Amino acid sequence: MLGDGGELIVQQSFAAPRPTTNPYLVLLAESLAVQPGISVRTFSWPGALFGRYDVFHLHWPDVLITGSGPVKSFGRGVLTALLLLRLRMTGVPLVRTLHNPAPHSTLTRGQRALLERIDAQTELFICLNAEPPPQPGRPYEVILHGHYRDWFARVAHAAAVGAVPVPGRLAFVGHILPYKGVTQLVDAFRTAGRVRAAGDAPAMSLHVAGQPRTPELEAQLRRLAELDSRVTLDLRFVGDAEFIAVVTAAEVVVLPYHELHNSGAVLAALSLDRPVLVPANPVTDALCAEVGPGWVYRYDGPLSAETLERALRQIEPSDDRGSSPSHYSPAVSLASSTHVGRHEHPDLSRRDWADAGARHVAAYRRALALRGAS
Repeated sequence: MLGDGGELIVQQSFAAPRPTTNPYLVLLAESLAVQPGISVRTFSWPGALFGRYDVFHLHWPDVLITGSGPVKSFGRGVLTALLLLRLRMTGVPLVRTLHNPAPHSTLTRGQRALLERIDAQTELFICLNAEPPPQPGRPYEVILHGHYRDWFARVAHAAAVGAVPVPGRLAFVGHILPYKGVTQLVDAFRTAGRVRAAGDAPAMSLHVAGQPRTPELEAQLRRLAELDSRVTLDLRFVGDAEFIAVVTAAEVVVLPYHELHNSGAVLAALSLDRPVLVPANPVTDALCAEVGPGWVYRYDGPLSAETLERALRQIEPSDDRGSSPSHYSPAVSLASSTHVGRHEHPDLSRRDWADAGARHVAAYRRALALRGAS
């Protein structure tokens, strides 16, 4: 039952934003706050279990059910089971955004069973790209992942405006998890660009910034970086200003994820007008076509030194190159040797947050209608 005056009350699965909160969630909450006829509540267990709301919107279910240790994970599993029971008993529809087709966390058998219950109880999936949900025949809406231009505009980064990237610089930035392929990136880079004729091309360098998930992963990265003085590491949480500095200093941002379904880092780099190098798959192929030529490089197979070298070779300065990296002219794909000029900015017009907010409200109302018809 809708709240007073027909207002739609939506309970989100994320807590009140903090400085380290994923910007996607902050921008989503802000885009919903300006929509008429809707009230958004951030997450707390008492509110989720006992509060009054019309729709529950779930992001990253593995985050909901796992804790920092076995005891906390068990407790969260119990609470999640109670939440699912509450939703079923009260007829509140569950809407789930598919940030990833499958969780990147290692889950126990019980946690996997709980995720299956969540999937079975989901009334409507929200897909962040045109790929349908892995659950065939289930209702879903496509709401493209929004851009970060407005987010970065809030950050004081005058030094980065119009900044010229470091010639030959590649970069990775973001949380460092095993599936993101950062160790493979460093390993491939070590054999890249060793033989360069004087004046032929600038020396290659690689900067990796972000906090590794585990001490073991950090130690592995440090061992690899020690073998090549061209590799620099900044292995800590990267704030917005630092993120901007790392991205704008690079000629190409390399994101060699083993599984790339939706990546905020890809859109963040594009929002800062830097091209990206990513694995080829239907999602990145569609993104390449969407944003225009010269912004999304794709490669097949394992990441190699040759792939990194070719990505940099395909960025050629034009005769009228000024202070802006928009004058570069990379090819559309590493599979192509044709240099195609690009527009000043990638086309992210389909990823406006005002449109995303309105589409989310429509999705919530559709979930209510589906629940009422079931």
